[in-house]
Amino acid sequence: MSNMVLKTSRRNFVAHKGRMALSAVAVLLSVAFVCGTLVFTDTMNATFEKLFGVTSADVTVSPKSAKDAEENPERGKPEMLAGSAVEQVKKAEGVKSAEGAVISLSVTVVNSKNENMGSTTGAPTIAGNWNDNELKSMKITEGHAPRGPTEVMVDSDTADKHQLKIGDELRTIAVTGDIRAKITGITAFTVTNPGAAIVYFDTATAQQALLGSPGSFTHINVTARDGVSDEQLKQNIATAVGADTYKLQTAKEAADANRKEVGSFLNVMKYVMLGFAGIAFLVGIFLIFNTFSMLVAQRTREIGLMRAIGADSGQVLKSVVVEAFLLGVVGSALGVGAGVGLAVGLMKLMGQLGMHLSTDDLTIAWTTPVVGVVLGVVVTVVAAFVPARRAGKVSPMAALRESGTPGDKKAGVIRAVLGLVLTAVGGAGLYLAAAADKAAPGSLWLGLGIVFTLIGFIVIGPLLAAGVVRVLSGLVLRPFGSVGRLAERNALRNPRRTGATAAALMIGLALVACLSVVGSSMVASATEELDQSVGADFIVGAQTPQPVMPQAEQALRAVPGLDHVTAYRQVEAKITAPDGSTETDELGATEATYAKDVRRKMVAGEHAAAYGKDSMSVGSQYATKHGIKLGDEMTVAFTEGKTVKLKVAAITSDEGNLDKGMKFVSTEVARANLPADRLPLPFMLLASAKDGESEAAAYKAVKASLAEYPQYDVRNRADYKKTLKDQVGQMLNMVYGLLGLAIIVAVLGVVNTLALSVVERTREIGLMRAIGLSRRQLRRMIRLESVVIALFGALLGLGLGMGWGATAQQLLALQGLKVLEIPWPTILGVFAASAFVGLFAALVPAFRAGRMNVLNAIASE
Repeated sequence: MSNMVLKTSRRNFVAHKGRMALSAVAVLLSVAFVCGTLVFTDTMNATFEKLFGVTSADVTVSPKSAKDAEENPERGKPEMLAGSAVEQVKKAEGVKSAEGAVISLSVTVVNSKNENMGSTTGAPTIAGNWNDNELKSMKITEGHAPRGPTEVMVDSDTADKHQLKIGDELRTIAVTGDIRAKITGITAFTVTNPGAAIVYFDTATAQQALLGSPGSFTHINVTARDGVSDEQLKQNIATAVGADTYKLQTAKEAADANRKEVGSFLNVMKYVMLGFAGIAFLVGIFLIFNTFSMLVAQRTREIGLMRAIGADSGQVLKSVVVEAFLLGVVGSALGVGAGVGLAVGLMKLMGQLGMHLSTDDLTIAWTTPVVGVVLGVVVTVVAAFVPARRAGKVSPMAALRESGTPGDKKAGVIRAVLGLVLTAVGGAGLYLAAAADKAAPGSLWLGLGIVFTLIGFIVIGPLLAAGVVRVLSGLVLRPFGSVGRLAERNALRNPRRTGATAAALMIGLALVACLSVVGSSMVASATEELDQSVGADFIVGAQTPQPVMPQAEQALRAVPGLDHVTAYRQVEAKITAPDGSTETDELGATEATYAKDVRRKMVAGEHAAAYGKDSMSVGSQYATKHGIKLGDEMTVAFTEGKTVKLKVAAITSDEGNLDKGMKFVSTEVARANLPADRLPLPFMLLASAKDGESEAAAYKAVKASLAEYPQYDVRNRADYKKTLKDQVGQMLNMVYGLLGLAIIVAVLGVVNTLALSVVERTREIGLMRAIGLSRRQLRRMIRLESVVIALFGALLGLGLGMGWGATAQQLLALQGLKVLEIPWPTILGVFAASAFVGLFAALVPAFRAGRMNVLNAIASE
């Protein structure tokens, strides 16, 4: 009997391959997204690992205080060590060679048309000296290495992207001035370049132009003699120059440090993408559940016959589970292959955006296909278990009944009560989140509220279907007469099936609505705060973490028609409050005009008073926490500078989100207490036109003054609002794109439900055709049924998502984002689009139903 059950499972799987196909596609898509994410991120990790491994010297010697240039760009140039250090290092035992190197990431490279040659993906622009260590990862493919101050070499990826060739002029903008040089060479990576733009100068030019210090270097590349390990060489150098004199790193330590920085970003990206894959899996569960529920219902008579000839309930359950297992294996296996293809596609897309990833580095860990197949099989079997259990309960007497079971007219009492309880618990969680006065507990309640309301709506879906579908039908289907009424009855025939089909669409659209509300509220809140708080006419800054160069600041200050220009710096200091507590924090260092540029609400004192000699301001939350009042003295130990006593002359309100919690001192206080070469460059400039001057004319003049510095954006308040809206919009579009996978799976669910529903109603359809229903009317009936199911799912999803979004906005209000804005055009657009989704999903099932032979359909059992 056991063999018979297995044979029956295989036969049914093959016999119903058309019905299984869409469920298999759902498994395929979900597994493909998981495997594609893993392969893509593993490949990126392998690419960076190979790059860092190849480019790291046996031992790297750098200044003790050196920090990563991308993390610490405010001085405009890296930390330096004296050229004499090279000779010191050479004397260490086991050193084969020691070579001084220069590298700076605080540069901008432009072509003769003043176009920025930097990456658009966030990868850095790097300028340095051409040295022997570069030959580990680069080779000159055209021309020659730079030999003097008017010569530069560029990497081939940048040259190809921007159509640069030998003889073209490049201008490199550094804190020490502008360097104009002609391209004399092009060098290509021998390993994958993930997208950085690189220019090389000869050593003397790099020292003078990038560091402003002839004879200095940023680090020393040390090569070990044969037989000397990197660790041993590091110890020898420490002995020769002093263990605490320089920062020493072996090749592995340097590569690990670089990999850690990149890895944190890649991990975030990986887990976000896997999260969306999880949503697709959740939606797929409904599709698979519906498929097997309907297949079991259609095979009631067949299962009854199996029971009548001796199969027990466990064997029947096993039969259906084996079918699900086969579906999971086939879908997962195809999904793993599709995932590799998806990863390659993502790599090509990144290449179009400027991040070069070679398929030669394609990395498929053995765990990736294992994870994909296990996930796919487990999810499929779990989704099919309830229908399988239901099949096991079919009695032998069912063989005497007509195939199929009547649909549930209403959800069971237990299901209804459970759904209401879960929804009520979720609603209470959302209420507590909205009422929370602290973000941390509020976020916990929000998460619980989202989970419980989602599960509650899924459970209560069949109960809601009976009422909501009738209302929607009255608005959408009734105008179509008898065909519309038939479509309504079909949708209501099995509320459990309708609820499960709609729930798949509901999940994706709930997330879309939630994120739309949060995004719109963020933009509206930031715009309102900008209108209320920002008094400056113009804001100047770079999109990347790059300071404003002195020459650019001078150009702006020279613009006639400006009332003032405010430079905004941030300096690090250890701050001791009157209660004795100490913390290291950033201080905003600006001119007194900043009080005009940004109108801060005050708790005590006037903001302008903070810019007096030996004065400062603190935020209200910090003041409350430490019991600080006007006139109290703070001990401020500037990092790498002096320690001074500063009087609290103003306490700013932390109600808004702009500069929340920031402590301010004047630029003069920062300059007086820091060495000249330790004062950071400003990261932003604020400017205002003189009274009576045309703001439009001043705007044009400001843009013209900074035209030679394309790395900086000049924005008035309207521009700034548009930038905020565009940034949030881009983020949301990316999220919507990822959620698109879940919505595709949900659409497949509607298609599958309709297709199986048509098969289930074969005889009924034949009878309707026999008594006069035309093919056109039949197709319309199925399309209308699909539309009403899609609108039902959309209505639930959008309503649920707006509730989540409104609650999330109440939490964001604690951070200063106080405006709730419902994006009605987006919500209504998505609702209308759901009707088209329903129409699209019904195309194939309606076509197949229309082609059905009337006599064969009537004779069908």
